[in-house]
Amino acid sequence: MQLRYGSMPLIVSFVSQKGGVGKSALARVFAVAVADAGMSVLLADLDPQQGTAVEWAKLRQRRGLKPMVSVRCFKSADDAIIAGGTVDVLVVDGPARASAGTLELARQSDLVVQPSGCGLDDLRPAVLLFHELLAAGIDRSRLVIALSRTAGEPEVGAARRYVQKATYEVLGASVVERACYRETMNEGGSLIETSNKELNREVRTVMDELVKKVRVAAAARAKRRKEHAG
Repeated sequence: MQLRYGSMPLIVSFVSQKGGVGKSALARVFAVAVADAGMSVLLADLDPQQGTAVEWAKLRQRRGLKPMVSVRCFKSADDAIIAGGTVDVLVVDGPARASAGTLELARQSDLVVQPSGCGLDDLRPAVLLFHELLAAGIDRSRLVIALSRTAGEPEVGAARRYVQKATYEVLGASVVERACYRETMNEGGSLIETSNKELNREVRTVMDELVKKVRVAAAARAKRRKEHAG
């Protein structure tokens, strides 16, 4: 898995309109996947009051899990981007609820990932948030929904159709709900580091899809820079 990057880090933000949809879990596993590929990564937690990602990183370090992931808390997206200037990929775990800061974060991101459950209580707010970002000028190609905490088909298929009807992209693979994911994260691990190899492979598929999206985002950024320079 390789990503192209320039002088600035590629910025992949994980946002949500509501809590409990797997946002932080996906941000962490994506950071681990990027680090596992040999790239430098910073996971920025924009919820400094709770700082759950930092506590997770401490557990990871105490257990000696590899690859190591650098994690820091920041008050704003701007602070995170400045601190992430020396890494290849900046992964931002946004606040649990959308805010004015979410729009600014989206503006500076190469890719905005919004996890969602399959129920309408999750899907409706997710689509509404993307409507708001789109209306504010965020390009549709930079927005993608990742279905998580799912119970498998047929609810995944129905949720995917709902998102597609709203004309937003949704990843083809999804993350099922499993207790072992919580157990693994409680010990500093990520969703691709459980004792269940089959579940690890399933989440790897989700990560591979996101990496492909980031590659496209990197190419789009290079194109914009070339046009601006011209």
